[in-house]
Amino acid sequence: MHIYEVLRRPLITEKSTVLQGLNKYVFEVADGSNKLMIKQAVEKAFKVTVTGVNVVTMQGKKKRMGRREVISLPWKKAIVTLKPGDKIEFFEGV
Repeated sequence: MHIYEVLRRPLITEKSTVLQGLNKYVFEVADGSNKLMIKQAVEKAFKVTVTGVNVVTMQGKKKRMGRREVISLPWKKAIVTLKPGDKIEFFEGV
């Protein structure tokens, strides 16, 4: 897997903006990625130093479409902790 295929998109939610104060950033990542791949991708893409990576698999949600119940696909998110003093400018001013 190419290093830029690991990070899908940043997640900007109320909880993730609170985590930015703790120098943590949240991304949606590819299903086949692991902590080492995520660390390398963030360091290469944003030129920062990563001190920790936590990965969570989010379960799909049930939705009703007429009579049917449809379950959305599960996906992975990563909470990346950066070295004190490092920032990802992509998230600033959001």
